[in-house]
Amino acid sequence: MTPRAALGPDELRAVMGGFRDGLRLHQAGINRLNVYPVPDGDTGTNMALTLEAVVTELEGVEAGAGLADVCKAIGHGSLMGARGNSGVILSQLLRGMSERMGAAGEAGVGPEVLTDALAHASDLARRAVVRPVEGTILTVAAAAAEGAAAEGAAAAAGAGGGAATLVGVIESAHRVAADALARTPEMLPVLAQAGVVDAGGAGFLLLLDAFWLIVDDRPLPEPSDEPTVVNYDALSAARNGGNGASGGASGGASGGANGANGANGSTGHAAGDEGQHVSDLRYEVMYLLNAPDDSIDAFKEVWAGIGDSIVVVGGDGLWNCHIHTDDIGAAIEAAVDAGRPQRIRVTDLAEQVEEERWVREAGEAARAGPGAVPAGPAPTTSVVAVVTGDGIGRIFRSLGVHHQVVGGQSMNPSTADLLKSVEAVGSGEVVILPNNKNIRPVAEQVDALSDKTVRVVPTGSIVEGFAALLAYDPAADAARNLVTMGESAARVVPAEITRAVRDTTTDAGEVHEGDWIGVSRDGVVSIADSAVMCTRLLLSRLLEPQHELVTLIEGEGARAADTRQISEWLGEEYPEVALEVHHGGQALYPFLLGIE
Repeated sequence: MTPRAALGPDELRAVMGGFRDGLRLHQAGINRLNVYPVPDGDTGTNMALTLEAVVTELEGVEAGAGLADVCKAIGHGSLMGARGNSGVILSQLLRGMSERMGAAGEAGVGPEVLTDALAHASDLARRAVVRPVEGTILTVAAAAAEGAAAEGAAAAAGAGGGAATLVGVIESAHRVAADALARTPEMLPVLAQAGVVDAGGAGFLLLLDAFWLIVDDRPLPEPSDEPTVVNYDALSAARNGGNGASGGASGGASGGANGANGANGSTGHAAGDEGQHVSDLRYEVMYLLNAPDDSIDAFKEVWAGIGDSIVVVGGDGLWNCHIHTDDIGAAIEAAVDAGRPQRIRVTDLAEQVEEERWVREAGEAARAGPGAVPAGPAPTTSVVAVVTGDGIGRIFRSLGVHHQVVGGQSMNPSTADLLKSVEAVGSGEVVILPNNKNIRPVAEQVDALSDKTVRVVPTGSIVEGFAALLAYDPAADAARNLVTMGESAARVVPAEITRAVRDTTTDAGEVHEGDWIGVSRDGVVSIADSAVMCTRLLLSRLLEPQHELVTLIEGEGARAADTRQISEWLGEEYPEVALEVHHGGQALYPFLLGIE
């Protein structure tokens, strides 16, 4: 294929789709390491969900629309769908690029426009962060802009004063950004200590890979299963112009350059003006803020006095705001003083620290394969759980599961599979979470086949398994855990959203193939022509006055826009009910729900 000389609106749509696909492809790799004591969510997941919102917004732009409309959708979708610190900064980078690319007109995005767009994006993102820190996504984005500009200068200085090509600009931007990513451990000691590169920067580099894919048909980098550590010899070669720069940088998400992987490189994780480290701050507060543009400087000043990791992006009266703080009230009051906050989300980072500890302890065993067990002394009772989806597996590990068996609807594990896992853990007593009613009878056979004491908590769904693990006590025996974990699981009302594969008649009405259906313990509860409406109907029929929390687990096919609509509806109709959203990655079921 001859490299493209410029990108039109359709090609730019394809770039955003490729970027989304790249982030999803490398999501688990980026999430695997969070070097900061307080992780800012999962960098890979947050960036991927932000791009899901962009792609969804682009789906609403009519075919044949020009660059201006496409770029407006990119900017708006990223602003509205930004998740976590990394997603908010990424949204500002995309907004900055879109502002310049959208003005290109019929000529399309050529080398000069892309160079200008990268520079403008870097500048806007840096200005959005109250306390910029080097060694993060900001550094990598700035390096990409420098690399693009260097290509243009080199072309102009060459024989005949030639002009840069679009593929040349992308190659140069990618090479210099990869070099900067490789050097992030030299800029942030916490990265060097963990032996990783910055994840936010690695995720951003996938944007350049997506441009390269569309312009010159260069495949997206493949993820790696190798341990995610930095090979400093490879990185040194990359800095000296070797071909490791490209692979190592893209591999920031996937283990490229012999495993250089992304840490949770969200900008702002550094000591504040008074020397307080972000790990001392308890809460992450995020919201959208409707406020006049001229009020934002004063708003930022208030926030600068109460927290860190501050990012405020947007414009034209709508802002996406992110802070780490100990004073939730003050963080929200500042928004009320400036305008009207909406979609307020508060995360207890102390709980994430505990989750991070579990993930780190289980990480080596997880990477070693299904037969591996965590290092250290075995607890009195270990847990073996049946899971489906990378995200679900990660959360189960964080809650103390010692061994996982892949399974679920349409892929039930055998008794031998479960027995092998039970025998692999070091404990003399084991609790199994089948998480599916069809797997429970198989799990019940394991105790008679093992010398260990094996008990099965009768969990019929993933959300019941989550609830059971909240009551798990590794120091108690299996019999005690069977009771307490079973009681906890029984308090959850599980439900799931999927599509019907055949026509049938249910208590909820006639179901036709392709309909969206909501299923609970009592069977089909809701039928609709969209996942959002089906979920709304299901919740309206299952929620009761005593309920306080809905847990929603996104699976394959879940769209960020759908999750957002469900969240907004729940907040309006049931303001007393909290919503927790997790990315599970399970097949067949875009949404799993638990009501407590």
